[in-house]
Amino acid sequence: MDFDFTDEQEQLRDAVRKWVDKGYNFERRRSIAKQGGFSRDAYAQLAELGLAGLYIPEANGGLGMGPVEGMVVMEELGRGIVLEPFVQTLMAGAVLSGYAPQVLQSAWLPHIASGDSLMMLAYQERAARYKFENCEAKATPAHDKWTLNAIKSMVPAGDHADAFIVPAMTSGKMALFLVERTATGLSTRGYGTQDGARAAEVTFKDTPATLVTLDGLTALTHAIDIGITATCAEAVGVMDKTLAITVEYLNTRKQFGVAISSFQALRHRVADMKMQLELARSMSYYASLKLNAPALERSAAMARAKYQLGLSMRFVGQQAVQLHGGIGVTDEYIVSHYFKKLTQLEMTFGDTLHHLGEVSRQMQDTAGVFA
Repeated sequence: MDFDFTDEQEQLRDAVRKWVDKGYNFERRRSIAKQGGFSRDAYAQLAELGLAGLYIPEANGGLGMGPVEGMVVMEELGRGIVLEPFVQTLMAGAVLSGYAPQVLQSAWLPHIASGDSLMMLAYQERAARYKFENCEAKATPAHDKWTLNAIKSMVPAGDHADAFIVPAMTSGKMALFLVERTATGLSTRGYGTQDGARAAEVTFKDTPATLVTLDGLTALTHAIDIGITATCAEAVGVMDKTLAITVEYLNTRKQFGVAISSFQALRHRVADMKMQLELARSMSYYASLKLNAPALERSAAMARAKYQLGLSMRFVGQQAVQLHGGIGVTDEYIVSHYFKKLTQLEMTFGDTLHHLGEVSRQMQDTAGVFA
């Protein structure tokens, strides 16, 4: 199988990497984190590169690209531990493009692609844990509209969003709805997250909503799988940069008059970090290549990929801190921020134990485990 990237994909990678290196350095990131964890200006710069329309058809102002291009972009954003919730933009664009009626697509997709509108998927609830199908939100038909009653948690940049895609139950089935930020009965409470980004609790009380699709579970499952794929690619970028920072430190730090990178025990640790990174990269490729597979095959691939990524993230992050010593956990030093990002990504869209359970559940009798 050919894993070489096309010239267009390499050009896309180069454009995003240059923006991260020149426009989103560590000092700017720290400044954004201190100011609340989200910068509309930084998000607008991503949109100017065309990235907000990555999964949006060209007819609606997007680039009409696919999972491999998404993986390339997310790896580079991961290298810069970018705080802006770009994964959510990919998810929102894909859900509206694939499941919304034409009138909603025409009304929202061009604005998402241009970066003028920030749309978040508000699906997590307090009691659901990682079982996103457990949904207590209620939707009630009201003439030609709907009203929502729900409380959604950990919505990325929720107090800055212009609109939300919200799963809710109606007639015993899950449906997806679009809610504008200015709708009556909608309130947000924002807060910072562990990695320096921003999230919010979003409350909907008799809030007017527009139906996206009545087949909400299918659309939400697809959206979550897109999120897992993007998160895996982002984590590869974070780990790649974490390893590079660690190697640079080992080549600089001296003990007994020599660089500590010459110590065999430490070189073995770095080799183990590199192995975990490459295992993670392979599974990230696997997830991206399976994103357009049939639903059951796709979801099984996502669980396998996220499980391996979880193992790799924890190992690489912990080893980086260990090899740096005390400086590795100080806020002033960059590697501590990469460690926090890896810790949060490991729990995003289901932690490692959750996905191990999913892998086990999806095993068939032919696996031979219980033969």
